[in-house]
Amino acid sequence: QVQLVESGGGLAQPGGSLRLSCAASGFTFSNYGMTWARRAPGKGLEWVSGIWADGSDTYYEDSVKGRFTISRDNAKNTVYLQMNNLKPEDTAVYYCKAPQFPSWGQGTQVTVSM
Repeated sequence: QVQLVESGGGLAQPGGSLRLSCAASGFTFSNYGMTWARRAPGKGLEWVSGIWADGSDTYYEDSVKGRFTISRDNAKNTVYLQMNNLKPEDTAVYYCKAPQFPSWGQGTQVTVSM
């Protein structure tokens, strides 16, 4: 079955950086686009970024453009989210997802605070 395991979250100061990873298994990773989404406290799920199966194209939600970078290593079945210049409003649980499958991982908490 499809499994997604996110890691790399933690506490960062405003302006700081974190790199999230998502290890995928149970499907042919290199055949599928991948996305990152987040859920902030008291808010709904928000799509953050996406990347094509071969990594040739990427997409970002407006509030993270220029600060976040999505990438993938198909040899390692892993997708990454490099987050720079973090802001308090980036505080959320971050999830990766293959849109074609219903499975979600457990998420990784990102907290941006002084």
